[in-house]
Amino acid sequence: MNGLGLSILFKMGCVCGKETIEIENRRYIVRSRLAEGGFSVIDLLEDVVSHKLLAQKRITCHGDEDERVAMREVEIMRSFQDPHIVPLVGHTMIKVGSHTRPYEVLSEVLIVMPYYRKGSIQDQIDILKKKSDKMNEHQLWKIFRGICHGVRVLHSFNPPYAHRDLKPANVMLADDDTPVLMDLGSAAKARVHIQSWADAHRLQDEAAERCSMLYRAPELFNVEMGDTVDERSDIWSLGCVLYAMAFQESPFEQVYQRGDSIPLAVTSGNVRFPENSGFSDSVQEVVSECMVVNHTNRPYIDHILSKVELNCSRSHNAHNA
Repeated sequence: MNGLGLSILFKMGCVCGKETIEIENRRYIVRSRLAEGGFSVIDLLEDVVSHKLLAQKRITCHGDEDERVAMREVEIMRSFQDPHIVPLVGHTMIKVGSHTRPYEVLSEVLIVMPYYRKGSIQDQIDILKKKSDKMNEHQLWKIFRGICHGVRVLHSFNPPYAHRDLKPANVMLADDDTPVLMDLGSAAKARVHIQSWADAHRLQDEAAERCSMLYRAPELFNVEMGDTVDERSDIWSLGCVLYAMAFQESPFEQVYQRGDSIPLAVTSGNVRFPENSGFSDSVQEVVSECMVVNHTNRPYIDHILSKVELNCSRSHNAHNA
């Protein structure tokens, strides 16, 4: 084990061979590693008293800016109380290194949140794909409606927030199939006026670092000076998510597999739909409404949600006919 690991175990404690941590006066046992990403890992926790299972996001910070971004995620989670937004159970920051060695890990921010046993929508897509199965249209609209409700909560905040990394892997399913938006590390105030080339490069670099390319809006690939980027970047991503839920891959997955330019494909707006998919034309219509290349012509979430509500009602009636 490296020095970082020993340091963390020393600070947290170790009981019966299991790592234990204390966050906001509650003790947890770290049961297993659930997932690893570029900036963080997700661990499965067990509350020592209640034995309830929870998830912990452990974010590695190499400097003050990393700490600021991690704590911004904490504050955003704390700001929203809605069934479709992941709630904050607790958090802490553990100092590991010092500013004197810039390449060392400075700290870790630990964020405790609910554990969703069903996993993400991407997990469900993968399971269905392996079985050569797919969601029925009623299930598709019902889940997508919940995702849109979560996005509406972010966009209706004062000031509006954008998630900026909406994708099937960042939407969890609760036990009752309520979709829950996760990974708010990319979320930020939605409306950004680009006043200089420095502003443009900054936003473009942030998007490249934190927004998944296959679901990223065109205006985040090529940020123009004088432009105003707003919450409608999420609307593009919603179109990609609905496409993936229906057709089991991003609209640009084939472009990626061929090794062609994803930015070029995205900014051209050429989206192909499978023939004989088994879904109504409404799915393609909503995807197309979301995926308008010029973001100033793209609808806001209330418009999309009204269309989704209508399709949800129609599919419910057809499902029960």
